[in-house]
Amino acid sequence: MLEVEVKYRASHAQLRERLGLLGFSPAGLAEEEDVYFQHPCRDFAATDEALRLRISGGRAELTYKGPRAGAGAKTRLEVSVAVSGDAALLLRSLGFAEVARVRKRREIYKRGSVTVYLDLVEGLGEFVEVETLAGSGSDAARAAGELRRLAGELGLREEVGETYLELLLRGAPAGKRL
Repeated sequence: MLEVEVKYRASHAQLRERLGLLGFSPAGLAEEEDVYFQHPCRDFAATDEALRLRISGGRAELTYKGPRAGAGAKTRLEVSVAVSGDAALLLRSLGFAEVARVRKRREIYKRGSVTVYLDLVEGLGEFVEVETLAGSGSDAARAAGELRRLAGELGLREEVGETYLELLLRGAPAGKRL
């Protein structure tokens, strides 16, 4: 499956009410720490890939994100597996190097197959991610259009094409801190 996502820089203050009016239901809160690793033989920044270890709620998940496909939104293959033990030590032992850590507080809202995340990212500020899954490139392009239409209904205007990791690595201006 392909993950299709659009991201916006936006204040969360008025979004919660709009989400409710559009039929979204609260689906949880999470504090996440994402640890990104660099491959020992391949430059993930050059290949537009990512390897992330996400730690949240006492659980850990290792995720590979493939290169972005040109489907009109951030669309990419995403493969995740639950891991236990010290996965970071395993990766470092295999030659992977830690690149950065992204910490965020996340409110999750759902309606059907669409998920909206209200993210407060340490050092970057408030963001909104709107995402869904698609089976193919043409489905992804259609989904991207639907996500942008929904974002418009939510009043979201300032789209961000970069990942949180990219924003942190380029030293984006700091916003509200955790």
